[in-house]
Amino acid sequence: MTDILKVAIAGGSGETGTSIVNGLLESSRPKFEIVALTRPSSLQKPRNLAFQERGVKIVAADLSGPEEELVKLLSGIDVVISALDPSAFAAQIPLANAAKSAGVSRFVPCSFATVAPPKGVMQLREMKEDIMNYIKKIYLPYTMIDVGWWFQLSIPTIPSGRTSYATIMPANMVAGDGTTPSGLTDVRDVGRWVARIIADPRTLNKLVFAFDEVLSQNQVHELLEKLSGEEVERQYAIKASDNPRDRYKLWNMQYLHSRGIRGDNTPEYAKYLGYLSARELYPDMKGNTLKQWFQEVLSNKATRVYMQKSTEA
Repeated sequence: MTDILKVAIAGGSGETGTSIVNGLLESSRPKFEIVALTRPSSLQKPRNLAFQERGVKIVAADLSGPEEELVKLLSGIDVVISALDPSAFAAQIPLANAAKSAGVSRFVPCSFATVAPPKGVMQLREMKEDIMNYIKKIYLPYTMIDVGWWFQLSIPTIPSGRTSYATIMPANMVAGDGTTPSGLTDVRDVGRWVARIIADPRTLNKLVFAFDEVLSQNQVHELLEKLSGEEVERQYAIKASDNPRDRYKLWNMQYLHSRGIRGDNTPEYAKYLGYLSARELYPDMKGNTLKQWFQEVLSNKATRVYMQKSTEA
């Protein structure tokens, strides 16, 4: 294992990107030198300034500009990670081209979500697969990482309102009968998983599924009820909406259908699709538990995700 890996990340100031940067900075072996590629207009963004104070090199990069400029920025970089928002997914094409030309050893496209089949179930997954197919077309070394559904998006509301401050999307809706298991991860653990995965030669040109726990929606609700002493009001959804006018609502419903009814987001299905299990690769890695997260929420100590506009997925 290389003692120091040089990593460039696009979208590092978003929720996923911030977790990744934190995970890389906290890693003791290997150590990472981090370059955050950011839009010129975002150089003074608070998160970028905070990263800079911690030793991250912040570099202005126009992903839609001349590729030769991107090649220069990526010269000497070992790993490129994309944590871009879906609206910026197309920018991964020139980024991948530049990584190829610069001789980057590993490209990590933006996935970092639930396991799902490549086509026919989730529009957002199909967008990610289009990028993955392009990466394979240009013969660029890669690792695709999925992390399941976030703890931070698994918070139901309860009558007292004690959880409302911590959620932007109350998780009261149940798909089917609520018994389908699904992989869950604390977003703060994503970076810790990534730090292990990108330094491991076993994960090169592989799909990797990293998750903290596997629970059904009923188990999630029952856990919060036990900890809070309150009843979660459940809303039941039978199938995904196909409203094309609101793509984010469509994507959320497709996520719910995929993980809650089809049962795609499980370690077993991930293995069927060819994923390696990060929990099996790194048995010493201990992530947070949903119980710990709910205790933070009920103690008014949680931080809501997406508090600021970001460029990540």
